[in-house]
Amino acid sequence: MDNALYPVLFLDYLKHSLPIFNQLIARIPALLGITVSLTYLNYRGLHIVGFSAVLLAFFSLFPFVVMGILSIPRIRPQRWVVVDFKKVDWRGYFNSMFWNLNYWDKASTLAGEIQKPSRTFPKALSGAVVLVVCSYLIPLLAGTGALKSDPSEWTDGYFAEVGMLIGGSWLRWWIQAAAAMSNLGLFEAEMSADAFQLLGMSEMGLLPSIFASRSKYGTPTISILCSATGVIFLSWMSFQEILEFLNFLYSVGMLLEFAAYIRLRIKKPDLHRPYKVPLQTFGATMLCLPPALLLALVMCLASLKTYLVSGGVIIFGFLLYPALLFIKYQNWARFKAKEPVVLSDNDPEEQPIESQHPQEIADEASVGLLSHLQSSKVEQAPQMSSEEVSKLV
Repeated sequence: MDNALYPVLFLDYLKHSLPIFNQLIARIPALLGITVSLTYLNYRGLHIVGFSAVLLAFFSLFPFVVMGILSIPRIRPQRWVVVDFKKVDWRGYFNSMFWNLNYWDKASTLAGEIQKPSRTFPKALSGAVVLVVCSYLIPLLAGTGALKSDPSEWTDGYFAEVGMLIGGSWLRWWIQAAAAMSNLGLFEAEMSADAFQLLGMSEMGLLPSIFASRSKYGTPTISILCSATGVIFLSWMSFQEILEFLNFLYSVGMLLEFAAYIRLRIKKPDLHRPYKVPLQTFGATMLCLPPALLLALVMCLASLKTYLVSGGVIIFGFLLYPALLFIKYQNWARFKAKEPVVLSDNDPEEQPIESQHPQEIADEASVGLLSHLQSSKVEQAPQMSSEEVSKLV
């Protein structure tokens, strides 16, 4: 659902210079063309997505650095603290802030494609936090400090106007191009994460095995097509509508992730984890508390329409699981069997000879949380066998 935002934002930036994209006759074909083109790029492989994302990141951030430098002589720090709380749209504020600063967990869906995830992810996330904070603060401080503009003017795509007022039309065009290309990069990254999430669920036996089929480029073809279909169906909605629905459903999902995280810490403390948060269970619980409160706040600020639509989606999800189980038991579709997987954080070339065959450890998704029931069954087995032996003797 999140992916449907980026083609919409792409055209929202372009419409300031090309008003034709305000009209449906041009907007709909453009949305379809963008979705099809980027879906094909995603189909060609993760390496293309990765390299293009890095290049787009530099291209997208550099004009804002230039704008920040040009704004220094005009900045008046007192403008940063001028605010009329009566005019603040708190629902829009929290939804926009929440969406701009979330989705850090999406990187985990690509962990299987990454070498040394326990070393790579902490470094990548630390650098990303610094980059994200700077990429938001510098343009905002430059725009609000250098210009005396009305808060109501700050709508989708307004940074292009800020660039024109600070640097001229050339900076406006540069920011428009950078922002538009940034949305394309976000689209690519999001589609990869969604597609590989479906692939992982299929490999765990939660979805039909067709979702695990890969193209000759190693990409999950059917999963990518499913993601693209969802984008096309949602692209007709406005940015704010998609944003609010998205945040509500994301909040529900994150609360479930936190609950599963804490429960696994309690029930399976010795379970193998490629990366483990260096805190005890109590500390890990306290770490989840502030974001959980923020998630609850975002859900409370949702509109009635969001509650109804999101509730329908959640109910559909609850019904989909038993439906998939029924399809699986009726053999109407082929599912992969859950098998133990090898979790290793080293490259085969770097492993010593005696560790070429690492110990097989069951994946977290295939480990039952009710371990006490399983252990009780195991304990009962030898008792029965010993009784049978005594009878035979």
